[in-house]
Amino acid sequence: MTASRSFFERDPVELAPLLLGAVLSHETPEGRVAIRLSEVEAYRGVGEDPGSHANRGLTPRTAVMFGEAAHLYAYFSYGMHTCLNIVSRPAGEASAVLLRGATVVEGIELARVRRGGASDRDLARGPARLAIALGVPLAATGADLLASPFELRVPSAPVPFATGPRTGVNGAGGGAAYPWRFWIPGDPGVSPYRRHAGAHA
Repeated sequence: MTASRSFFERDPVELAPLLLGAVLSHETPEGRVAIRLSEVEAYRGVGEDPGSHANRGLTPRTAVMFGEAAHLYAYFSYGMHTCLNIVSRPAGEASAVLLRGATVVEGIELARVRRGGASDRDLARGPARLAIALGVPLAATGADLLASPFELRVPSAPVPFATGPRTGVNGAGGGAAYPWRFWIPGDPGVSPYRRHAGAHA
């Protein structure tokens, strides 16, 4: 179903599992690709979450996270990968949900070209792969996901999910202290889980 913006104006830990099974599409001159979300991670805001880009406050990079819900927060990871997030909570309350894994459900031929020979299972199985398959560049940060060239449809009812530690958030305040990674058990779009140093969203 097409959700109103108010649907996204909630705590990211509450919103994240509700996004599992959601279909996000992106239209470009090359064509349209749509993905069904299999795995997401929640990131809170200032003073709440040491793994969040917004934890230390408003910066030019994180300004989108402090803006209107259901907008895209895109960032560059490790100097080579674009990762995509959906901003949550009302404007002024920074938080976001990282899109970690998905399955391509429309435009698979175009996604195959973009991913350069990857298996169909791996087309969007991981945050960087997902962004490439959709054809969403870093410059799209701030875009409204409820308006063209995007379309975002959420399930009419929650799907069964599992939860565990986020990927890439270790040490004090990370890992098991923040079990805010949510996924659909057995779904082929769930990314391989790797625990390593770093931060997302």
